[in-house]
Amino acid sequence: MLIGFLLAIVVGATLGLVGSGGTILTVPILVYVMGVDPIMATTYSLFAIGITSFVGSVRGVMAKEVDLNKIVTFGIPSLLMVFVTRLFLLPLVPDVIVIAEIEVEQGVLLMVLFAIVMLASSWTMIKEQESHLDASARIPLWQVISQGLLVGLVTGTVGAGGGFLIIPALVNFYGMPIKRAVSTSLVIITINSLFGVIGDAEKFVDFDWPLILGYTTCAVIGIFIGFALSHRIKGQHLKRMFGYLILVMGIYIILREVVLV
Repeated sequence: MLIGFLLAIVVGATLGLVGSGGTILTVPILVYVMGVDPIMATTYSLFAIGITSFVGSVRGVMAKEVDLNKIVTFGIPSLLMVFVTRLFLLPLVPDVIVIAEIEVEQGVLLMVLFAIVMLASSWTMIKEQESHLDASARIPLWQVISQGLLVGLVTGTVGAGGGFLIIPALVNFYGMPIKRAVSTSLVIITINSLFGVIGDAEKFVDFDWPLILGYTTCAVIGIFIGFALSHRIKGQHLKRMFGYLILVMGIYIILREVVLV
């Protein structure tokens, strides 16, 4: 439990530093370190990172670093997809899925999907370069909305806030400065995560409140540490290092769930 809380501080710090990485680290920590069921871990993750990102987004709003236009055109479609996924789509998935005559438990499939998302996002972070796009350039509205829907689908399915998809989109696709992208990402993660939790409201009675509140508190402490460090570390360098960490964790999850069973 203590190790999990210490790692929560690291998770919060990554949110404060690069505006992503919160839930993509939280689910493995909850499952493998703190012994939480994978299905419940996705809800815990949305709860903890939603509150942590909210604290961080307040700072961004006060500093006027949030792009409100992207929150409306990108964030609203994303949160609607999160709500639909958690409330209607996930309950349709059976506890045991048969794939090529092999029975796979829902929890195992969820962790493997999560690992695949981690591998894809790690590649994006490692290869990402500074954008030279004009942030004022007009992007077709359908492209903004479709990307928001994609982020919402991933968020709702694997319990990830989507920052690892939001940040590359805002920086590389829309030409947004990294600091503005981080603040905008935290607002969208907050909205996505909290709507995801609302979709799982029936699970509240089964919450281990001391665990989740302790984890959330440590993550909030971490985000302030991340904000303090963000002035000393180049965002692009840190993002590439974080990408390698995500890559290693994704490989570990696949080995644990598929190979070492």
